[in-house]
Amino acid sequence: MQFGIFSVGDVTTDPTTGHTPTEGERIKAILTIAQKAEEVGLDVFATGEHHNPPFVPSSPTTMLGYLAAKTQRLILSTATTLITTNDPVKIAEDFAMLQHIADGRMDLMLGRGNTGPVYPWFGQDIRNGIPLAIENYALLHRLWRERVVDWKGKFRTPLQSYTSTPAPLDGVPPFVWHGSIRSPEIAEQAAYYGDGFFANHIFWPKEHTQRMVDLYRQRFAHYGHGSPEQAIVGLGGQVFMRRNSQDAVREFRPYFDNAPVYGHGPSLEEFTSQTPLTVGSPQQVIDRTLSFREYVGDYQRQLFLLDHAGLPLKTVLEQLDLLGEEVVPVLRKEFAAHRKPGVPDAPTHAARKAVAAAAQPETGR
Repeated sequence: MQFGIFSVGDVTTDPTTGHTPTEGERIKAILTIAQKAEEVGLDVFATGEHHNPPFVPSSPTTMLGYLAAKTQRLILSTATTLITTNDPVKIAEDFAMLQHIADGRMDLMLGRGNTGPVYPWFGQDIRNGIPLAIENYALLHRLWRERVVDWKGKFRTPLQSYTSTPAPLDGVPPFVWHGSIRSPEIAEQAAYYGDGFFANHIFWPKEHTQRMVDLYRQRFAHYGHGSPEQAIVGLGGQVFMRRNSQDAVREFRPYFDNAPVYGHGPSLEEFTSQTPLTVGSPQQVIDRTLSFREYVGDYQRQLFLLDHAGLPLKTVLEQLDLLGEEVVPVLRKEFAAHRKPGVPDAPTHAARKAVAAAAQPETGR
């Protein structure tokens, strides 16, 4: 099982000090956080994609390409690549290039994002969100698997004898997660292609996440990719830890209360009881995270949101120390001990390359 962190890249004023980082400071902080994730033994770092304040990650592959040169083991991914407003031809090029630069240590998560105005900024209509996601991915999927593509659709100009360059590393396309908060159509899309499904899992009750994952698993099996238990599932999560749970609640409360995403709404206590947000001791985070398996089954990737709501870099790095030293080692052991036989490992380029090689017909005999 893979463990990691994802960043939405918000630039938020620290409510306890009044300090607002510059965009440059926030970008450099994200890079520091990603490298720290590898240092403490995590497997994955993922960045969001946004094109509006107060967020800074407008060019994920630029950031991930830099991190590929600064890390040795970390899998580099996205927490959202906007399949609706990015040209699938450019996605194919950018992420195949990243795949080569990172020697296969990458994948990506496709999504529609949560910012309505981004659609007209990139010449699209939000009312076409789901059809755009479906059509654009159908093209992207082909671009990574066919050397010459002829294509015609509704939302972009046709392609005639087009070849995307570079071709995927080792002939193995990047692994794709389809990310969703609330759209069953995206779970269906992931199942149709046999790709991974990532349930955001940070805003809604567990019953909602359970329904979405169950739908994906059943449809994965329906399309002949394997049993429901063999479907590839990832979950998001949010944590804030101190060794004493009361200290964690006291320190995190002002950040929660003023966060641009969920501040000025339900109380911290209401939110932690109704969603997977966990604020407390490392043991409480371990117990809560292990409980996810009770309603989604065995899964392959767990990403945590740590660096948001104006939390200073020093605090985030302290969170990473706790996550890497006290939480993830226990989670690895416990999830492995209880995993049912036949559940696949998390996807990696090396493993997928081996499967592709084994599937090639033998020659010369």
